[in-house]
Amino acid sequence: MSKYSINEKGYYGQFGGAFIPEILRKNVVELKENYLQIMENPEFQKDFQKLLHDYVGRPTALYHAKRLSEKYQTNIYLKREDLCHTGAHKLNNALGQILLAKRLGKTRIVAETGAGQHGVATATVCALMNMECVVYMGEVDVNRQFLNVQRMRMLGAKVVPVTSGNRTLKDGTNEAIRDWCCNPANTHYIIGSAVGPDPYPDMVARFQSVISQEIKNQLMDQTGRDYPDHLIACIGGGSNAAGTFYHYIDDERVKLYAAEAGGLSLTDPEKSAATIHFGREGILHGSRSYVMMNEDGQITEPYSISAGLDYPGVGPMHAFLAQVGRTKTMPVLDAEAMAAALELTKLEGIIPAIESAHALALLPKLKFGKDENVVLTVSGRGDKDMNTYAKYFNLQ
Repeated sequence: MSKYSINEKGYYGQFGGAFIPEILRKNVVELKENYLQIMENPEFQKDFQKLLHDYVGRPTALYHAKRLSEKYQTNIYLKREDLCHTGAHKLNNALGQILLAKRLGKTRIVAETGAGQHGVATATVCALMNMECVVYMGEVDVNRQFLNVQRMRMLGAKVVPVTSGNRTLKDGTNEAIRDWCCNPANTHYIIGSAVGPDPYPDMVARFQSVISQEIKNQLMDQTGRDYPDHLIACIGGGSNAAGTFYHYIDDERVKLYAAEAGGLSLTDPEKSAATIHFGREGILHGSRSYVMMNEDGQITEPYSISAGLDYPGVGPMHAFLAQVGRTKTMPVLDAEAMAAALELTKLEGIIPAIESAHALALLPKLKFGKDENVVLTVSGRGDKDMNTYAKYFNLQ
């Protein structure tokens, strides 16, 4: 077992666990006892892999970004998760979880969403599998990601705007958990990130590990070796980063970088969502991790221009990797992310999601060798963010 792996009790070091209401214990225990057996079943893998290829459109491209490489005097490869059906990596996990839920006899799905991409992915797989779908989304996110709300509703999902708290991702997650508590027998909660009670962080990371497996194969084809020198991804909860890092965690030749949302300030936590930078150890949404909270232990409201990174926690895997120094986590300001998005658009003709732009913003902050290989995951495309981009860059 890897020294970075989750242990049998559901912890990465001291982070993880399952801190849940008693009414959900049966569901979570059932999931923990069965998820690996189901996922490793040849019939499950056959169904899953076929859908990843035929429906999601995998493998996604590993694109050598020549103009971006010239600018930074290195070899930059973009893992194009933005090319997945529905526009982001989220579908990998939603598809795996709904196949698992069906095998557990569940008939109803609930989910949370911030940027809307996980909500769209969940609504998509529920339409595909003919299952009831309810998606909880903070009211602020409903307004700034309304295109995705329309997509979810067209796909047949019930989208519930959440008006409590900061009306963003944390609050959508709170309501999804409340729904699950009220409907434990027939409902499966498809968590969209590598967060939540054990076994969710490990299960989501495993479903997303297709990203790093493909990177290994594609790098071998394109460069003659299956590992990069540098690997970069953005983190909110951390599912795309978990998938990007998964097969490289034990390979110390590979430097791992995670970009978190610095918002408007690297000194004022009330204007930021940089959980690893500002957070302290606590419990949020079922697991122990780094959490944005005050001295009384109350969760504080994060801020980011990115709806998908606007979250006051981080997955326990990422908390552990940061604590032990395996990953270098760096906060990125809104302005830096938006500049990086514009740079990729102008140099490569790719408009990234604002979440992915945070990863791109690490390029000018890091030093690379001329002959080194850098792989950066573009976790989603920027269609959903066009209103935000248009206002920010005055494109009207």
